[in-house]
Amino acid sequence: MTKGKLRDLSFFLSPMVLMVFLFYLVPLVMTIYISMTRMRNWNVERYLTEFVGLYNYERLFYMFQHDPTFKAVIMTTLVFVGITLVINVFGGLALALATFFINERPASSYRLLWLLPRMSPIAVYSLVWYYFFHGSEIGTLNSILMSLGFISQPIPWGQVTPWGAWSVIIFVNGLVGVSFGMIVFTSALNQIPKELVIAARVDGASSWQISRRILIPMIKWHLLYVLTWQFLSLLTTYPHLFLLVQWDLVNRDYGTTLALYVFNTAFGRGEQDQGLAAAAAVILSIIGILGGFVTLKVLKFERMMKKPRGDF
Repeated sequence: MTKGKLRDLSFFLSPMVLMVFLFYLVPLVMTIYISMTRMRNWNVERYLTEFVGLYNYERLFYMFQHDPTFKAVIMTTLVFVGITLVINVFGGLALALATFFINERPASSYRLLWLLPRMSPIAVYSLVWYYFFHGSEIGTLNSILMSLGFISQPIPWGQVTPWGAWSVIIFVNGLVGVSFGMIVFTSALNQIPKELVIAARVDGASSWQISRRILIPMIKWHLLYVLTWQFLSLLTTYPHLFLLVQWDLVNRDYGTTLALYVFNTAFGRGEQDQGLAAAAAVILSIIGILGGFVTLKVLKFERMMKKPRGDF
């Protein structure tokens, strides 16, 4: 690469490099440092210089061994991320394939219907499901089941541990996340030449055979992107969970993921322990980095990348 091209490349990349430095690297370094202090109640003057090394990480390890509440948080994180990830990726793929084979007008209406949860404000969307899963007679689900005679007493769905609480948070978040995959996969499918599908139809291929043999293999890159993005997003998401837990719709222990635990520990009610929260946040970041790396390796990201055409 010539000096001129290197200069041009540096010029165009410098804003992004600056943003990554200011908004990613600096907060990451600060979080790592705070995780090695006794920082609590945001008393910066007293605690920020009180260096304790790996003490907060040892506390987390001890809690993981002996604290049932923290064990529930870890188990909830694993179940929530694993199941919701499958729903978001394969649910989005199924919706995109389903609308690919129907006329554009009903397909657009169908996609818009699935986008409504994402377009709704988080508080409004969570409030809808609060009343739907409410554990008393005012809950929509309980009212329907009682009127049909399936149950005689209201069921506190979110307080039934662990699977009742897990089912509610997975359902609420899965319904939001599935629309993201649907949009990405729909865009990818629309880029595939129609001649391939028409030729397969002429040869007598069914919709399933076309999907399995032609469409899905041609959107591997998008599958990788949605899988990685959703994994990292689910690992760090907490707004919907926060509201559902605050409103006592779901059990506090089995409705709290590690991301929500970090938020509550740093900013929640009572004594706030930023040192412990920062240590948990660092572990969460390490899990995210390792998970993303494994995902790229398993799906053979390198083979999907092609050298750019041109004179670079």
